[in-house]
Amino acid sequence: MSTRSYSPHLWPLIFMSQILDGKKLSGSLALKLRKKIEKLTIKPKLAIIQIGDLEESNTYIKNKKAFAEKIGADTIHKKYPKNINEHQVISFILKSNRDQNIHGIMVQLPAPKGFDIERVLEAILPLKDVDGLTSLNTKHLFDNHEAFIPATAKGIIDLLDEYKIKLSGTKITIVGQSSLVGRPTMLALLNRGATVTMCHKNTRNLEKETRGADILITAAGFPKLITAKHVSRNQVIIDIGINITKNKKIIGDVDYEKVSPKVRAITPVPGGVGPMTVASLFQNLIKAHSLQTKK
Repeated sequence: MSTRSYSPHLWPLIFMSQILDGKKLSGSLALKLRKKIEKLTIKPKLAIIQIGDLEESNTYIKNKKAFAEKIGADTIHKKYPKNINEHQVISFILKSNRDQNIHGIMVQLPAPKGFDIERVLEAILPLKDVDGLTSLNTKHLFDNHEAFIPATAKGIIDLLDEYKIKLSGTKITIVGQSSLVGRPTMLALLNRGATVTMCHKNTRNLEKETRGADILITAAGFPKLITAKHVSRNQVIIDIGINITKNKKIIGDVDYEKVSPKVRAITPVPGGVGPMTVASLFQNLIKAHSLQTKK
């Protein structure tokens, strides 16, 4: 039956979008990871390096520690002042590279302005680079070889797979080209057979680009950048944006209230990609543990 047969006041009920619940999936993944860890003689251990004292970073690290405790993994949190010399951070990384009881190393981003983060990241042993940000792991991702996929990109794909949303042959538009999220997500999706368009601040007619996608992913870091005029019926919307308002409320890049009635499926913020990013990080940690401990 055509939708024209329905009264207009019933349309919101007919077109209720599906909520892609990352929090729920993260919870089920946590149970699976815990069962795996319970069978291990040596617990996986993650070294988290923090430079500075950003409120957002403190929150992210708190969430990672809580997830680690939930699944039975260990963490070590090394926190430095924002004016720390790169050599001191690298010294800790090199020590952690040699430590057989540390299986993953990550640097909480963003780093302070003027800090040589690329040099610090390159000090991480690729086998322990559970955030997938070293040049070698990036090259493997670029070449579609086995690698640690950055946690957010992996989390997005796992969430789409969970809800049986097809990727191969699908047209996907990403808004935001950061090296931490946008670009690795593009590569990971290309490796799954998607056709990917990358939009950024110089993109002309953003509305046209976003409306034409089957899946729209936004990682721009601008609250409510994506409005109802940027989307079209039957789209899947993945909102990676984390923006904190003056009253400490977390909102995404998408105007959720106005966009959600128009689309096929959407991630909430919070509770969408965020929990999946944390779960994916620890999936990578267990993979790293397996690679380092297997005989």
